[in-house]
Amino acid sequence: MAQVPIEELLRQCRSMYKLVGLASKRAKELADGASKLTEVESKKAATIALEEIRAGKVFLEAEEGEERAPAKSSAKRTARAKKKKA
Repeated sequence: MAQVPIEELLRQCRSMYKLVGLASKRAKELADGASKLTEVESKKAATIALEEIRAGKVFLEAEEGEERAPAKSSAKRTARAKKKKA
C-alpha cells in the first residue's frame, strides 16, 4: 500500500477537511474515467488523487474575485478540484 505523507498534503490544503473533500472529488473523477495527471504505480483512485495533490497538479480553486493564495494565506477557497495546465 502506498503511503502519502500527510504533512506534505496539508501544506497544499491547510485543512484536513478541505484535503479530504478535494481528494474525494478528484478520486471520483478518476473513477469516472479522467486521465491521471502524474505517474503513480497505484491503481487506486484515492492514492492517485492524493499523489496528484502532493505534486501540485490538483488544487483548491479560489472563490470568484480571489487569486489562488499561497499555502500559508488565510484566503477562503472552495473545494472544487482544478487541474493545473501544463
